[in-house]
Amino acid sequence: MASYTPMILQYLEIKKDYQDAFLFFRLGDFYEMFFEDAIKASRELEITLTSRDGGSEERIPMCGVPYHSAASYIEQLIKKGYKVAICEQVEDPKLAKGVVKREVVQLITPGTLMDSHTLLDKENNYIASINQTGHTFGFAYSDLSTGELKVTLLERVEDCFNECALLGIKEMVVADEFAGKWATVLQERYGVTISLQNELDDETKFESTVSALTRAEEKTAVIRLLSYLYRTQKRSLDHIQEAQRYQTEHYLKMDEYSKRNLELTETIRTKDKKGSLLWLLDETMTAMGGRLLKSWIDRPLTNLNEIQERMEFVQLLKEKFFERQELREKLQKVYDLERLAGRIAFGNVNARDFIQLKHSLKQIPEIQSIILGILSSPNKWEASLDACEEVYNLLEKAIHENPPVSVKEGGLIKDGYHPKLDQYREASRNGKSWIAELEQEERRKTGIKSLKVGYNRVFGYYIEVTKANLHLLKEGQYERKQTLTNAERFITPELKEKEALILEAEERSVELEYDIFTAIREEVKTYIPRLQTLAKAISEIDCLQSFATVSEERHYVKPTFSQDRKLIIQNGRHAVVEKVLGMQVYVPNDCYMNQERELLLITGPNMAGKSTYMRQVALTAIMAQIGCFVPADAAELPIFDQIFTRIGAADDLVSGQSTFMVEMLEAKNALTKATENSLILFDEIGRGTSTYDGMALAQAMIEYIHDHIGAKTLFSTHYHELTVLAEKLPKLQNIHVSVSEERGNIVFLHKLREGAADKSYGIHVAQLAELPNEVITRAREILVAFENKDETVSAIVKEPKTHEPEETQLSFFDVTVGDEEQQKQKLILEKLEKLELMQMTPLDAMNALYELQKMTKA
Repeated sequence: MASYTPMILQYLEIKKDYQDAFLFFRLGDFYEMFFEDAIKASRELEITLTSRDGGSEERIPMCGVPYHSAASYIEQLIKKGYKVAICEQVEDPKLAKGVVKREVVQLITPGTLMDSHTLLDKENNYIASINQTGHTFGFAYSDLSTGELKVTLLERVEDCFNECALLGIKEMVVADEFAGKWATVLQERYGVTISLQNELDDETKFESTVSALTRAEEKTAVIRLLSYLYRTQKRSLDHIQEAQRYQTEHYLKMDEYSKRNLELTETIRTKDKKGSLLWLLDETMTAMGGRLLKSWIDRPLTNLNEIQERMEFVQLLKEKFFERQELREKLQKVYDLERLAGRIAFGNVNARDFIQLKHSLKQIPEIQSIILGILSSPNKWEASLDACEEVYNLLEKAIHENPPVSVKEGGLIKDGYHPKLDQYREASRNGKSWIAELEQEERRKTGIKSLKVGYNRVFGYYIEVTKANLHLLKEGQYERKQTLTNAERFITPELKEKEALILEAEERSVELEYDIFTAIREEVKTYIPRLQTLAKAISEIDCLQSFATVSEERHYVKPTFSQDRKLIIQNGRHAVVEKVLGMQVYVPNDCYMNQERELLLITGPNMAGKSTYMRQVALTAIMAQIGCFVPADAAELPIFDQIFTRIGAADDLVSGQSTFMVEMLEAKNALTKATENSLILFDEIGRGTSTYDGMALAQAMIEYIHDHIGAKTLFSTHYHELTVLAEKLPKLQNIHVSVSEERGNIVFLHKLREGAADKSYGIHVAQLAELPNEVITRAREILVAFENKDETVSAIVKEPKTHEPEETQLSFFDVTVGDEEQQKQKLILEKLEKLELMQMTPLDAMNALYELQKMTKA
């Protein structure tokens, strides 16, 4: 076995317990990494890999990052899904015997970030745990930065995956028995970092947190998560709230496919917030409100009373413009109370955080007054809007308005707050005044106007005289201390005595300030539950004013809710598309469904707006069930329990599934889970396979939904043959997107009409996309063959074109013109007739003539 130095042996001993993390090992002003950690970190962080003698025959790979800039390197590693163990010196090197004692003081992981630029203000950073008992799963999740802690029971592992996707879980804490194939799915499919926690702390340690939980699966999931958090963070986590139990049945359920297809919080193509429903509705003024809004969109309500309670306040805010604007101004001055409380409990709060807290609390009485003026009666937030006056008064009295970032260099505490601190400061100020007076006195005595009294950390205070003026000093007047190129520095016994007094006062002042600051932090920590209650109230008010602001600006209306499952939308719009296009451009549409009209079969050409229409119905329902007004002239809606979608095409390359397999999985999800209170959106089912396979599957699904589920269903299709189903399925109704056709040109009207479309216009769409003319011409020939039921190979497969010698002059004799040539001449004449010559530029005319000439030579 290799013989290593004591320091390397210490490193290896600590590293044994953190095999899945980079060990940042503190050596002086650097965090160093060795062996495999060094090799991997140098590659991931793009830093220089070196080596050092570690006592063995071979040199040890080594790399490091400066202590003062380590945060940015740690963030890079965490962003890539790694963990970082911070190992610090835990004893004074001057007092150490042998190697300085070191310990890991914190394990930083993707799910435990507290104070990082990678934490987005309006997004949570969730860590979760799963505990399996038989066929039941306890699922708990927490945001360490805010203290939120929730838990639920789930019946299938797929439900756990869906929660992970819905919440954007960054890290999952599991026991060994779960760390097999399921953990691999979480890692590869959802990018979740897996962490093992087999040993559970005693339940009594978390009694106040889990006291309301009755099921063992839930308790164990929470205790596993908390055991991991305490083991990795190694500090107080007093801001972790009591575990709140939730049931997924109490919210409108959407699987990961539906959430993606409807682009609720990010777009499919770019994965950006812009272009999503969240982007449209986010007029929140606080970070807390932004996070809550996202959670509301992820989990719309199904309880009518709760929905109406939100809408009533939105209605009041919508009507009271000036009060709402004043409320928005006050909310804008409220900082992130949730994360401030988290940092206070965590112990990494600084004085500037306290100033943010003070300014936030200052707004609360005015917000209270505005809310009371709007509601004109006691309200649900009256007790929660707690201004915590004791905290405000403490911070106002104690903390400087513009303190430094560091809490260990002084300048934090106001004069007059602490008598002893005032004494130290007075001694320091008097000493510095004496220094300034000394400088003036020595200039007068020596006649050297450039003489100055200065200070540096190495030599302390000194008297500096330029070499040009040295002759003016008397022999032995000062004691020489340092020689510079152009000057000499001196000291006197009196100056050194004052220096000792000043530095002692400053040093003790800084130490005392830090002690006072930590005492203030501990006192404020006792108010964390009140601050968290306040944060919840502010975030709810912020979300509802956001709904009111958007509803008023976009002319949304308050929907009503049907008890007999009616869905009536008059002049409904797709809220996001409307914002992008503009209200004057977007074409609104009606939607009418009831118990006798459950399934709408939508036909019409591609690009005409079928998918947009389907999505706008779903988004309208979701907006209503989160308590927002909806984009329509009027709306009466049922309360949906689930929404399922099959829209668009996407491969799942990670799972090795084709577009068609993804389509079938999404369809299965709806067909096996939907109830009569669900909403199903199926768009172009079956296009990923052969025509007859696809048509057969589509018809079978329509019949199954009609006969066995009874859910409200929008089913768009390019199979026109399916429209005959309306004759035998009484609850199915054909509707179509209307198109205007004139002289071979089509215009999409984006308007839904009753009845089936007469044709699909697929070739017209291809022509609009400017496919080559030869492709368009040949497609028309093939279409004619299909429509005439002539499906022989000779009719559909084109014979290879033979190249005949080019004629050098016109023929004077009649030549028999074949069917193909006749078709080509007909197309040329049609194209020529359509040319609007009086509206064309010379260049356009030349281009059109050139295209016609190419067609004649084809």
